[in-house]
Amino acid sequence: MADRGEDVDAESEDELYEVVNITDYARRHQWWSRVFGNSTGPIAEKYSVASQIMMGGVTGWCAGYLFQRVGKIVATAVGGGFLLLQIANHSGYVQVDWGKVEKDVNKAKKHLKKKANKAAPELNSFIEESTEFVKRNIVISGGFVGGFLLGLAS
Repeated sequence: MADRGEDVDAESEDELYEVVNITDYARRHQWWSRVFGNSTGPIAEKYSVASQIMMGGVTGWCAGYLFQRVGKIVATAVGGGFLLLQIANHSGYVQVDWGKVEKDVNKAKKHLKKKANKAAPELNSFIEESTEFVKRNIVISGGFVGGFLLGLAS
């Protein structure tokens, strides 16, 4: 009889617990659905105009601020390198053949002009997709541009 009682307790414990398939749960309850809602349309259908401008402005400001900081670092590095090259040239450590430099720069300009006239199809499709995105989400795009400009100025 003790065996029968243990079997009943084991069966009742199994009935208390439900087996959950985590992959099915994850498919039905995606984290972005909880954050952004279940709508899959353009952003204009999900949020108010004020929310869109705020989200675009904040992301634009962050992008502009980072762009400004990275730009300053790159400009400092390039300018510093050029300055050191000029000092080394003036001091006699380095001899630069400026005629060859000018010839190579002109050759590179001609090559770039030739390549620029033949824009890659990927670039054209990217531009078309970007334009379509901006048209569909004009409010958040406007907020992003304004925030980007403020980020550059700060």
